[in-house]
Amino acid sequence: MAGHRVAHATLKGPSVVKELVIGLALGLAAGGLWKMHHWNEQRKTRAFYDLLERGEISVVHPEE
Repeated sequence: MAGHRVAHATLKGPSVVKELVIGLALGLAAGGLWKMHHWNEQRKTRAFYDLLERGEISVVHPEE
């Protein structure tokens, strides 16, 4: 049974190019999600002020 060889992964140092590509991809993905969130909030705010300007809604509580 002597002489069995087991393939082990050899540990190497970090790959700079791989780290840069992964960082860039994660950064772009996070930035895209943030921009989509920001655009959605802008759309909601714009719709609110449009309704307010047309008089369809009011921020003043009506007195009874």
